[in-house]
Amino acid sequence: MAWVLLTLAGLFEIGWAIGLKYTQGFTKLWPSVLTVLSMAVSLALLGLSLRTLPVGTAYAVWTGIGAVGTVILGIVLFGEPATAARLACVGLIVAGIVGLKVFGG
Repeated sequence: MAWVLLTLAGLFEIGWAIGLKYTQGFTKLWPSVLTVLSMAVSLALLGLSLRTLPVGTAYAVWTGIGAVGTVILGIVLFGEPATAARLACVGLIVAGIVGLKVFGG
């Protein structure tokens, strides 16, 4: 169950990271409200997952999910570059997340 909570926390991290772009410096009310709510949910779920997962593993996986998802959505939503080198680096992050899941707790 802790891994499910951690995965959800990572997905909400993607939500707030992407949401920051839509807040336009927190000048847009509803995007700002949704972004702050997503931040709170993400941190709460991370905290719940830490009841049983090692903090280093959980934090690395949480930020990894957020980073990978944010890069992918940046490419899809904002036309950010999808170079081979960039995608290879994202692949390394994914490999690290998998490795931590398999070997990290």
